[in-house]
Amino acid sequence: MSENSQHLKTVEQRLLWLSHWMIHHANHIRPKVDGIKVGGHQASSASMVSMMTALYFSALRPEDRVAVKPHASPIFHAMQYLMGNVPLEKMENFRGFSGVQSYPSRTKDIDDVDFSTGSVGLGVAITSFASMIQDYVKAKTWGKEVPLGRMVALMGDAELDEGNIYECLQEGWKNDLRNTWWVIDYNRQSLDGIVREGLFERAEKIFDAFGWDVVRIKHGALQRAAFEEPGGDRLRQWIDDCPNQLYSALTYMGGSVWRQHLMDDLGDQGDVTALLGSRDDTQLAALMENLGGNCVDTMAEVFASIDHDRPVCFLAYTIKGWGTPIAGHKDNHGGLMTKAQMLDWQNDMGVLEGQEWNPFATIENEAGFKGFLDRVPFFAAGIRRYDDDFLPVPKVELENDREISTQMGFGKILDTLSKGNSTLADRILTTSPDVTGTTNLGPWVNRRKLFARTAQADTFKDFKIPSTAKWEFAPEGQHIELGIAEMNLMLLLGAAGLSHSLFGKRLIPIGTVYDPFVSRGLDALNYACYQDARFILVGTPSGVTLAPEGGAHQSIASPLIGMSQDGLAAFEPAFVDELAVIMEWAFDYVQRDGNGDPDERTWLRDETGGSIYLRLTTNPIEQPGKRADDAFVQGAVDGAYWLRKPGPNCSIVIAYQGAVAPEAIAAAGLIGEHRRDVGVLAVTSADRLNAGWTAAQRERARGNVKAQSHVEKLLSDLSGNCTIVTVIDGHPATLSWLGAVHGHQTIPHGVEHFGQTGSIEDLYRHFRIDRHSIAESVSELTVGDRSPSAAWRSLLPS
Repeated sequence: MSENSQHLKTVEQRLLWLSHWMIHHANHIRPKVDGIKVGGHQASSASMVSMMTALYFSALRPEDRVAVKPHASPIFHAMQYLMGNVPLEKMENFRGFSGVQSYPSRTKDIDDVDFSTGSVGLGVAITSFASMIQDYVKAKTWGKEVPLGRMVALMGDAELDEGNIYECLQEGWKNDLRNTWWVIDYNRQSLDGIVREGLFERAEKIFDAFGWDVVRIKHGALQRAAFEEPGGDRLRQWIDDCPNQLYSALTYMGGSVWRQHLMDDLGDQGDVTALLGSRDDTQLAALMENLGGNCVDTMAEVFASIDHDRPVCFLAYTIKGWGTPIAGHKDNHGGLMTKAQMLDWQNDMGVLEGQEWNPFATIENEAGFKGFLDRVPFFAAGIRRYDDDFLPVPKVELENDREISTQMGFGKILDTLSKGNSTLADRILTTSPDVTGTTNLGPWVNRRKLFARTAQADTFKDFKIPSTAKWEFAPEGQHIELGIAEMNLMLLLGAAGLSHSLFGKRLIPIGTVYDPFVSRGLDALNYACYQDARFILVGTPSGVTLAPEGGAHQSIASPLIGMSQDGLAAFEPAFVDELAVIMEWAFDYVQRDGNGDPDERTWLRDETGGSIYLRLTTNPIEQPGKRADDAFVQGAVDGAYWLRKPGPNCSIVIAYQGAVAPEAIAAAGLIGEHRRDVGVLAVTSADRLNAGWTAAQRERARGNVKAQSHVEKLLSDLSGNCTIVTVIDGHPATLSWLGAVHGHQTIPHGVEHFGQTGSIEDLYRHFRIDRHSIAESVSELTVGDRSPSAAWRSLLPS
């Protein structure tokens, strides 16, 4: 055995021990506070230890990026601990508060996580989109120095059940995917049972159809050597034909059972008997468990043999729980070794009592081994978190048409940027799932082109056929056109939104999607935000305002998604001057990475930055005159401003968000015929208002009695008798909480049920978000004492 091979074997055994001890410590040694099982997936980690050792300590270079299988996180943390990147206290607190995370996390872990995983399948798919983004950056004049790395996914075989994996395969084929490796831990066991026989033969055909090389790694070095012995061909055939369940069961039962079953099946007293007889039970078990994925030398050789940039899928056969007493058992997915099993295994591993956490506990030549670790290329560059310069944000200006929709305004803003020569415009990457034209990205794409690594002709243009879409594919293009899968959109935005960290080049990704179909990509959207990817998502057209398109294309819950999604600031402007202000702020916001201290003006943590969600509409509405005062500009960003400030005798305030602005304004006029000083609150972001309000309440609970949010200040002058009427083309809960800020009676209007076809007027009336319904909702209110104290008194017995 070569010195390098011996070092790899040592790393493999160290990672196997440290990962399992970390899990054992969390479940059986660390004091339990609540009595709940901590867990940790010992078996799922063990099956990947050999391939992760070969990958990180032999094959990878610093420019490569890896998405680690969620259930292999203990191996990953053990590896970072071995390399000195994670302190002992983090390991001792595995799955505890402030300890290393259950699944690798870019934002929660301190070790060098490239891609967060945990939502199975998404960590796999994002590597293909990261490779596409790497090519995009590399093709630009400002990105030529970026080294090309491999985007690697370590995945469990059960993740092949995830539909988003197959969606991204198709997108990769269309975009000439390269430099992508997927390494499948083919242990043939999932959470609830054994993987169906023959599954991969079908998956293999799919990979082949989309241009991937498929490399099967079934037999380790011990098995391949045994196959060269007399009788070895019959042993190989038996292994290849053995059903998954039987192989797992025999593995769990051990060497003597292996021997008996093999002899019964093969029925040979000659060469096969001699082959088996030359090995004791322990050696026979080691031979039969030496599948390719559990052989570090085999994995290192296979990785080193790849000398091209085509996408590769490695099918690595493994034993779940390899090297441990629970190997092969069908219940071992979430199972744990008992204390007795662990003690016996500790003796087998040669770890002395008191040395369990020592990274070099079993190593005789510690200096030589540390020297090997120091030479490992992947870790030579240290933590690989990059950054890029802040891109100056040009003034976002827009000629104010008398009637225009926010969707049209969005397209005009991008078109104006496309005509300029700002650095920010050069770094904008737009993308859309087959709705580029209908979401008003067309003018931008006409000027800035579509991205492809090699130029592609526009046949319509060549034949001089008139078309509004003058789209050219070129390396300098700034738009990536996707197929109709919204999951792919969110994953591409996630990858592009990490470009500054992964590749050292900042992008401003903007993705457009039909607003109701935000929900179809919600898992991937949440995943992108969890990684702190930075992007702007535009959902348009929205709500029943879409009218004739009908219910399936009319969104209801998307405003609530915007409010509840962490890492995403949601806006729904009614007017394009609001949109211009918000977009200028957004271009700055997505680049921020501050210390997280809250802004005491709003109690929002704006310095940390984040992503943006814009909910827009296609309905042209009359625009207000030119507005540039500070209260308007700051209010549009903070979430609300007074369109009509309430007077001293105000008893009714109408608060609206988005497309229903004309109805709210008209309703205020109708109500104003009978009531004085009606106020109109223009809400641009219920999300930011609500976040600031709850943050200010937390601050007051900490003792800062002067903490007051933006919405609290806006509503502070209203009398207790004032009623707030809220209206939105979306779920009424988006705004109905406003009454809780200072205890005002609230009458919410919105859409709670699936829409239908019809005119805007018909649908607004049907859902009671039209001006007359708004006015009627307050017509029966009596002017009296409706203060919170009066309301409570009415509930008390007389």
